[in-house]
Amino acid sequence: MSHIIRPQTIALTLAMVALLALLAWQAAVPQDRDAGTGPVVLAAASMHDALEDAADAWAGQGHARPVLSFAASSAAARQIEAGAPADLFVSADEEWMDELERRGLLVPSSRAVLASNRLVLIAPAASDLRIAPAPGFPLVPALDGGRLAVAETGSVPAGRYARAALTRLGMWNDVSDRLAPAENVRAALQLVARGAAPLGITYASDALSEPAVRVVGEFPADSHPPIRYPLALVAAGGHPQAEAFRAFLLSPAGAAILARHGFGPADRD
Repeated sequence: MSHIIRPQTIALTLAMVALLALLAWQAAVPQDRDAGTGPVVLAAASMHDALEDAADAWAGQGHARPVLSFAASSAAARQIEAGAPADLFVSADEEWMDELERRGLLVPSSRAVLASNRLVLIAPAASDLRIAPAPGFPLVPALDGGRLAVAETGSVPAGRYARAALTRLGMWNDVSDRLAPAENVRAALQLVARGAAPLGITYASDALSEPAVRVVGEFPADSHPPIRYPLALVAAGGHPQAEAFRAFLLSPAGAAILARHGFGPADRD
């Protein structure tokens, strides 16, 4: 039986997730940083597992472990705009990095592309559905009365990529009122993993991280803007190890960690 998510439930869930994310960020970021504390990294939620592994590898080399905080790129960028303590920002799209750069909040010339990703359609692991996203593909019948889990489509990168792809394939008008919007892509992933939504749109790396879901189709690369993850030093940061950790992430060792978690190379078109 399909699960129907009521709009009131969606709104309440988003509010609760936003509050929990704010509390988690406040708890994770030390207010009194010193030389024994690693650089603070604000990063896209989809980078969670990969950056946790990278931070462990960095700490294994004798450095103070970076302090990691994950949220939608939009939320992380707004925290930096509001003066949150941060040394490094990793975004899931170029637009939020552009915004911070325009406002002079990044260290000049520190910006680089860290990785790329792919956009996929997911279902619960037990589903036997297979569907190839293409113009006019049967997405609505596949929902079977349920909702499509996506990151919020107005500001969150994963949601904006999803909207672009659905628009390009001629499906946006059919499904725009059948969405289960989530605070970030990992929250959308969990809606499908828990069976609260029959289908969702996430990055390939997210699908790889969750055994309770399976990829049932991949969106054509030309149906949405290229999915790139830029990173840059935050001008107000200044941690002495921030540049070294940035260089580690961009190194072959960092690229290997990202690849294990399903991310593509930085130069993917």
